[in-house]
Formats: sequence, structure tokens, C-alpha cells
Amino acid sequence: MTDILVYVPNSGKHAAEVLTLARTLGDVSAVAFDDAAEGLAGEYGAAKVYRVDAPEAADYFVDPKATVLIDLARQAAPGFFLLPSTDEGKALAARVAVALENGLLTDVSGLEADGTAKQDAFAGATLVTSKATKGFTLATVKTGTTEPAPAPGSPAVENVAASVSDADKRVRITERVDEPAGDRPNLAEARIVVSGGRGVGSSDDFALIEKVADSLGGAVGASRAATDAGYYPHKFQVGQTGTTVSPQLYVAAGISGAIQHRAGMQTSRVIVAVNKDADAPIFGMADFGVVGDLFQVLPQALEEIDKRK
Repeated sequence: MTDILVYVPNSGKHAAEVLTLARTLGDVSAVAFDDAAEGLAGEYGAAKVYRVDAPEAADYFVDPKATVLIDLARQAAPGFFLLPSTDEGKALAARVAVALENGLLTDVSGLEADGTAKQDAFAGATLVTSKATKGFTLATVKTGTTEPAPAPGSPAVENVAASVSDADKRVRITERVDEPAGDRPNLAEARIVVSGGRGVGSSDDFALIEKVADSLGGAVGASRAATDAGYYPHKFQVGQTGTTVSPQLYVAAGISGAIQHRAGMQTSRVIVAVNKDADAPIFGMADFGVVGDLFQVLPQALEEIDKRK
């Protein structure tokens, strides 16, 4: 089978998705920089793990890791090299592509064994197929494209010693601040997301959106219009310029469905829309739609949810 190289960060549903997709293409060799990443690789079916010992790498921006990945790619000559489409993953992939003069595909939503990739273009309005014409298939994989499927095993481990050169120390990380986790699921990984838009009307009224999300055990999201208006913090924005989500259930309340918002939630399994405007674009992609005032519809939904608990 084709050799698949996968960069694995130390946690997250996104990394599990990439490993699951990679298994459909060939034998997976994962690159892990710590024990957590190594464990994740084993849990999701990697046949081999390159365990990199580079203690200083975490103290600097992506350059130290990029140097390791470039060397491994040269040695392994993989058929595919996949990374999550995160800020880090894209930065690493770009450096590998430049160093190896290799083609690069970003934000792919599907891959075939011959290297043909599917990508969303124009904020999800168009689906295109692409293929790298030089080198191996180097790609970053968009979140929500594959349902993570564990395949626990005992991968062979090859230890890789790496030092951080002066050239890789140009940008030092001086501080990391972890956002409080809170009681709700992480927005990017939640199985249920309830989002509010401009139609919610105010920050105080977002309490109703929170109440529905809590009743379903889900995360709270918001449209760009809602965050720009100050109704909810920007870190909860769903969309092309915010967080991309792919839950089992996505509830859009008071959201018209602008193209940049649809780009961030269109891969949701089931979409429920509530909007007073029967012509709102969101209804064009919703599985279930309710034309009505969200302040009348959602309280009724809450009553039904409570009855079924």
C-alpha cells in the first residue's frame, strides 16, 4: 500500500479525522512530537510513529518542526503527506512545499487514492477537484470531512533526535494563555451547536441561545453579524473567518445564511434553521426550517426537549 505521512498534533478531533482519512489511502506513518500525539496516533490506526525528541521545538514558532518534517519527507518519500488545516498545519505545509519544491493543496475535503482532492471554493459555493502536478500529494485536511474512527493498535516506533538550529529560532513563543474551558463543549469539536445571528437582537437575548444549547448539551456559536454587533464574543464566531464546525446537529436561529457563515457550517449532518424571513438563504441548505420568531419558536422547543429528558 501507499505510504502516508501524517503530522499529528497532541490532541483534538481534527487530528483524529486526518488519521482516519489517511487509513483509507494506505499505511499511515505518524509524526509525533510528544507522548500525547504518539498515543493519539496509536489510537487511530498508525502503523508506524516517528517519535521526535526535540524539547526546544515547543519554545519557538513552527520552524523547528518544519525542519524535522522536511527531513522526514525527504527520507520517507511518501505518496501522501497530510496535516490538519489549522494555522499551524498550514504554516508547516507551506514550509515543506517550498523547501521540497512540491505542490500543495489546502483545505481539502476529500482525497482519492490517485491524489485527486476535493476542495470547496468561493466560501463553499463551488466544489472543485485538484491534483498536485509536482512531487507527492501534500495537503492540509479541512475539519469535519471525516468521521473519526478509532483503530487501536501497537505501531512500530522509530525515535528521531532533532536539535533546534539558530536559523529556526527566529520567532520565540514567550507566553501561552489557555482559555477557560467552561462547562460547554469545545465549539470546533462539539456534536451539537446552537448559533444565534443578528436576529437575536442583543447580547442579553443571547441567553436564550445559551439555554437551548445547554438543554441539548451543545456548544454556542454566533454569526459574524452577531459578533460584530457585540452580541457575543468573536471567539464563538462560526464561518469562513471564524471557526469551522461539523456537528451532528446545527441549529441556526436568527441567521440569514450569508455565504461566509455557510462556509463554516455546511458540513453539519443535520441543519435546523429558525428565521422570520421565509426567503432567508439559510433555508436553502437546512434539513428542517421553521419560519417564525425565534423568541416564540425556541421556548416551545425547550418545552419539548424538557419533556423528553
